[in-house]
Amino acid sequence: MRYTLKQLAVFDSIANQGSVSAAAEYLSLTQSATSMSLSQLEKMLGKPLFERVGKRMVLTHWGHWLRPKAKGLLSDAQQIELGFAGQHLISGEIALGASQTAAHHLVPDLISKIDKDFPEVRLKVEVENTEHVIDGVLDHTYQLGVIEGRCDDSRLCQQTWCTDHLVIVAGPQHPYAQIDTISMGQLEQAQWVLREQGAGTRAIFDAAIHPHIDNLNVRHEYEQISILKTLVKQGPYLSCLPALDIARAVEREELVVLNTPELNMARRLSFIWRRESSDNPIRNCLLTEGRRLERVRNLNR
Repeated sequence: MRYTLKQLAVFDSIANQGSVSAAAEYLSLTQSATSMSLSQLEKMLGKPLFERVGKRMVLTHWGHWLRPKAKGLLSDAQQIELGFAGQHLISGEIALGASQTAAHHLVPDLISKIDKDFPEVRLKVEVENTEHVIDGVLDHTYQLGVIEGRCDDSRLCQQTWCTDHLVIVAGPQHPYAQIDTISMGQLEQAQWVLREQGAGTRAIFDAAIHPHIDNLNVRHEYEQISILKTLVKQGPYLSCLPALDIARAVEREELVVLNTPELNMARRLSFIWRRESSDNPIRNCLLTEGRRLERVRNLNR
């Protein structure tokens, strides 16, 4: 094969940016040079890699097949270049998509550890719900994801980072706040504010509650946990939230954790990555440091 790393870089950038013009700007190339590189690669491979959908360039079946392999070659080339430049072998940038609880309570410690021990590594972090993180890993937006709950997609690898559990919370003035044990009938009569569909927290709550209650009175759904906590604290609502996210509010007596023994809402927060992706030293570093941080947290509990 006579394809070049430049052609693969152009292909990957168009896939990332969604257009030839945006890819050209990102790579500091002219639009004509970018178009020519793509055209030469497609001609050499004998398959179309993109199709136009409106103003966007969308990967074809062959483009999806090629992309992880191209990324692997480009990553290997970067490591060769950095190694011969005398830089640390673990260096460069990685895109990490994280669900809210992980982003707020786990990822900052991971960033601090990486900054200290691997100063040439840069983490680009975006906060999304679990469904969007999974989609982002599958479409190559993220090289690594952190999600809540299970992921059964066979295209992804999953490694547990830590365990957590969800709790039902009320405001201190809510009638249920003074009751020792809350029944399913009482939960069915309550007004709820919950995470949106697609959030890992919502999926775990739905799986736990629906065997007992068919229909809940869900008044509002929001992505932001801070909004849910404020609504519960100030209003007549219940919510289901991660224990990590409400611990301080409970200590300040702004929220009350209800005793609901019929609900088991243990969960795990996990790293995910594409199964077919090539070995990535930065990703492996993050997985190792994440495990070390969790061992330290367990010892300090």
